[in-house]
Amino acid sequence: MLAACSGGADSMALASALAFEAPRAGLRAGGVTVDHGLQQGSDARAAEVADRMRALGLAPVEAIAVSVGRGGGPEAAARDARYAALDAAAERHGAAAVLLGHTRDDQAETVLLGLARGSGTRSLSGMAWVSGADGRYRRPFLQLDRHTVREACLAQSLPVWDDPHNVDPSYTRSRVRHEALPILEKALGKGVVEALARTAQLSRDDADALDAWAARAEADVMTTAPAAAGGVQAVHLDTVGLHGLPTAVRRRVLRRAAIAAGAPAGSLFARHIEEVDRLITGWRGQRAINLPGRVEVRREGGRLVIRQG
Repeated sequence: MLAACSGGADSMALASALAFEAPRAGLRAGGVTVDHGLQQGSDARAAEVADRMRALGLAPVEAIAVSVGRGGGPEAAARDARYAALDAAAERHGAAAVLLGHTRDDQAETVLLGLARGSGTRSLSGMAWVSGADGRYRRPFLQLDRHTVREACLAQSLPVWDDPHNVDPSYTRSRVRHEALPILEKALGKGVVEALARTAQLSRDDADALDAWAARAEADVMTTAPAAAGGVQAVHLDTVGLHGLPTAVRRRVLRRAAIAAGAPAGSLFARHIEEVDRLITGWRGQRAINLPGRVEVRREGGRLVIRQG
């Protein structure tokens, strides 16, 4: 197992806990820290964090420098670069899992960000305990609050580094953490963080159930046409069958079909699916709809045809 460690209190507490528990469970345990190169001296700081993990007894330990692009904004670009580095490290070392130090407070922030996007139940479900390919990423601290893990570092005299990006108001998550959540707690009383984290779990349970329903419904209404000249594959959906499904299930089927036809999941938003849904529920001879990834959706008689142009 590998602990992903930035040097902050959350991930240092995680690295320490893994170093303590792994030998007792008969597991090999190492650590990875990622240098995003976004601040002066970040390489030296990453090397210091790696030394701290080695001092805890973790091995192997790596400090990995990445290049952060610009796609999707600075926070998303940094996250993409970080996860790519963690995936590569897990492959190199044959790690069964990569542990992440996200806490209940991080979960509450994620729920608020999802609420602001207005992108549905799945967005409100926040971060999963287990995620990634083959369940690679694990978040064992999701039920712990940030104060508890910081106290754990103090009790063990673990040095921690507070990333200045975490208090930089130019970052959305920082504003949520230092402005939005305190205002909510002042207005509504203590317990907002716990309530938001509980909402995440309830939303995840609902979203999982609806996704399973959509997967079953998809088998009844969707067919994949053979690839035509040029290798373009079309997805066909039965409009009558779709119309009979509950809205939440139908829109999940439409999203899955669009992705199957080549639309990139990360660029496919609720407004796109709502527009496609109107070809089922409000059909008045509309023209074809263009989705991200050069995917076109048009209604042809009793079928919805989705193909990449």
